[in-house]
Amino acid sequence: MGNLIKVLTRDIDSNAGNFFLDFENAQPTEAEKEVWDQVNVVLKDARGILDDLQSYKGAGEAIREAIQHPNDENLQEKAWGAVVPLVGKLKKFYEFSLRLEAALHGLLGALTSTRYTPTQHLEREQALAKQFAEILHFTLRFDELKMTNPAIQNDFSYYRRTLNRMRINNVPAEGENEVNNELANRMSLFYAEATPMLKTLSDATTKFVSENKNLPIENTTDCLSTMASVCKVMLETPEYRSRFASEETASFCLRVMVGVIILYDYVHPVGAFAKGSKIDMRGCIKVLRDQPRNSVEGLLNALRYTTKHLNDESTSKNIKAMLQ
Repeated sequence: MGNLIKVLTRDIDSNAGNFFLDFENAQPTEAEKEVWDQVNVVLKDARGILDDLQSYKGAGEAIREAIQHPNDENLQEKAWGAVVPLVGKLKKFYEFSLRLEAALHGLLGALTSTRYTPTQHLEREQALAKQFAEILHFTLRFDELKMTNPAIQNDFSYYRRTLNRMRINNVPAEGENEVNNELANRMSLFYAEATPMLKTLSDATTKFVSENKNLPIENTTDCLSTMASVCKVMLETPEYRSRFASEETASFCLRVMVGVIILYDYVHPVGAFAKGSKIDMRGCIKVLRDQPRNSVEGLLNALRYTTKHLNDESTSKNIKAMLQ
């Protein structure tokens, strides 16, 4: 059944370089082009979103000064002036999550259709598989950055409190044009999540399955489990790993593997950790633990704290122990 099957069955031969999902060089075929173009418009902005989030410093100092001196109008104005543009950034991040959700919907539609098996889809539509991987990579990176930046929720909480106070006192608020009350409520729910982008993708995948009742759920879950298997085998097999042009591709593969495991765990009725799961969880966790600890701690934490079924009784003690 071609290259991808050979990766999965470790049918390694002298031409092994061709036998993996080419995350570095995959280009869209004519059949993929329409969906690829739509998703590419979204993914082009992903790097900028991560850069903005990484450089997000927050208005902590100005907010502290304003709270400590509630009667000092200058300090109140200074804090408000610092927070409003930051909330504009938070709005941009939130709106990007909606665009990402729509892009994922299009990709799932293409990669799970009944004309091919899940494996054939990933093999024949490598450019779309790569875009799916890029969405997962972005998602885990975004959530890692968000989790380590408490300023985001502090800034937004201050913004909402101040806006409410201004409304009560009938003070016109320039920031309200930026984020009205309804949008602020939705943003508040989004940022209250420990991993907001992952929640967005999980909900979007679950919604895709429920909206496409004529499509067997296995088409979606098998696509996810196959992607996890491909990443695991590429990472643990020196013949494949040595063909990555950059070590960053290995890091990319690790993130993608964890991302599809989490999605699978949300979408599959019994999850990724149960005995009947099509994902080799022991093998995937072993691949993670074989990496330098500091480079994968965030990914191990994602499996520990953002999956749905890890703590189920059906999860083996062995797997739970591996994630201790």
